[in-house]
Amino acid sequence: MKRTTLRLGQLLLMGLVTLGFDLPMASVRSQPASQTRTTTVQFPPADKHQLTQLLQQAPQLQQQSWPQLLQTLAAKFEGAAYKGGLLDQNPQEELVLSLSQFDCVLFVETVLAIARTLTVENPSSQVFSEAVQTQRYRQGQLQGYCSRLHYFSEWIADNQRRGLVENITPSLGGIPLQKQLNFMSQHRQSYPQLKSNQANWQCIQAMEIRLQSLPLYYIPQGQIRGIEISLQPGDIVVVATAIPGLDVTHAGLVYQMPNQAKGLIHASPGGSVRIAPDLATYVANVDQSIGIIVARPQNPQQ
Repeated sequence: MKRTTLRLGQLLLMGLVTLGFDLPMASVRSQPASQTRTTTVQFPPADKHQLTQLLQQAPQLQQQSWPQLLQTLAAKFEGAAYKGGLLDQNPQEELVLSLSQFDCVLFVETVLAIARTLTVENPSSQVFSEAVQTQRYRQGQLQGYCSRLHYFSEWIADNQRRGLVENITPSLGGIPLQKQLNFMSQHRQSYPQLKSNQANWQCIQAMEIRLQSLPLYYIPQGQIRGIEISLQPGDIVVVATAIPGLDVTHAGLVYQMPNQAKGLIHASPGGSVRIAPDLATYVANVDQSIGIIVARPQNPQQ
């Protein structure tokens, strides 16, 4: 298999280094829906209609187990177009929603948000948009560019504090990942919202300093095959990297193949949402990959 090489421009487009952060590990409860709403939403009408049609299937979809629901929803977007930079087209931070084109992080967020929407009594596009915002921004609050969870390690930590995911990397035998997260500040000119906005620049620098206290763990490449049996459909898998200042370079969801092998469904820079049939092999062929980080989406009904 050809080794996948990801250059800086591709990383930026994939959404993995355009995500924003903060820490203190104190427990934070999820914000009530009335406090997580935002009036600045970008959601194409055709995509909103597609969501409405999908939510009409709620009675059937709600009969599935949580892992199977995540896999079923992810598969519904197979073939959807890959599009980088969707969250950064407007100088002002707004809630970007899409069901027709994705970068790798947007794909993961969308599938999880739809699944959570289907667990409520009256699923709606408003519930979906609030679910996306809750995942994407620190403590679920959209308060500008710097409130976005730019580094995926913080995305996991912040969502875990609010009971939305569980970082299962340590329990799977993960080992410490020793590195300082400062990729954004070291590549300021690659970010339109940083190179021309001093306030954003200073905020990102402060965020990266706070992230120095965030413990990082990963499962080395050679151990992936051994832990695949413990993975469930819909688990979030991100590819840990040797690139200085950066934690991960790609994200997707575990996809269980008909033969029970573990694959990865993801928005591929190759052009679309697709299924890689062998997770370990796929990760091994990502340039500068060193292993994976795994987070398990939590069922809101449990």
